[in-house]
Amino acid sequence: MIDAELFAETATDAQTRAINAEIVAKLSAAPDVWSMPLDEVRRLRREGGGPFRTQALSPRAQEFEIAGPAGPLPLRVISPDAPRGVYLHVHGGGWTWGERHEQDEDLEAIAALGWACIAASYRLAPEHPYPAAPDDCEAAALWLAREGERVFGTRRFIIGGDSAGAHLALVTLLRMRDRSNIMPFAGANLVAGCYDLGLTPSVRNWGPEKLVINSRDMAMFTRNFCGERDRADPDISPLYADLSGMPPMLLTVGTKDLLLDDSLFLAARLAAAGAPCELSVAPGGCHMFQRFPIPIAEKAHARIRAFFAGVGA
Repeated sequence: MIDAELFAETATDAQTRAINAEIVAKLSAAPDVWSMPLDEVRRLRREGGGPFRTQALSPRAQEFEIAGPAGPLPLRVISPDAPRGVYLHVHGGGWTWGERHEQDEDLEAIAALGWACIAASYRLAPEHPYPAAPDDCEAAALWLAREGERVFGTRRFIIGGDSAGAHLALVTLLRMRDRSNIMPFAGANLVAGCYDLGLTPSVRNWGPEKLVINSRDMAMFTRNFCGERDRADPDISPLYADLSGMPPMLLTVGTKDLLLDDSLFLAARLAAAGAPCELSVAPGGCHMFQRFPIPIAEKAHARIRAFFAGVGA
């Protein structure tokens, strides 16, 4: 049962209210990203022109390539010595922008727990629509299942991602189970994911307010990704999949995230399928609130650390 008090206005602390107002003001004054060339938007994002600051690059990150479905597929690794496990992370960006090196600080925090972190890359839409991105993520997961123990000295694996990356991580889990008849992952860390590309009520009802993203953004992102394809296809919208046999999952979302319903609905469907699931809901948290310096972000990070410790026990 979800605590209704989490959704009360009084549950949101002053710092969260302030950062939300700051985000809306900044993005409301910024140029409309959909009126700009994609390459320009991607450049601005790399330079911190979007809602999130630019993260510092890790000096110990290493790059290598594996065979992908459309040629060499780059991966980025941040690893401690003798890791206890490996975390395969999929970046967000609405399937349209984002790069594997944009979350080095986040992955350094996971590496500090003793986990090697692999930042997956994938082909972006609309230049490379479905199934390009899921195919690339599946290739990275299969490589890890096949070569992970040899390369990292462990077979304890977690997969995860943020926003569109959480969607791709869940699709990858389902492909592992259904296409390869394996489940190499002991857990999944899914943050603010979109799991129904037909758009859940919280997305449809959000409107134009630019608290990181809005209803129009999600309509454009999903169109870029899958066009006119059947959005009830479980390989596109994993909320419609048979979710039995999934590993333990941690779902993180804020009450002021337009993708709120996606995590709430997924948690219910996982429970009905008998799949272990923790749901972490942050009062007042916007989309990807954990990227901002506010108390609810640290609470979310602490719960993520506990999840990794539990899977790694």
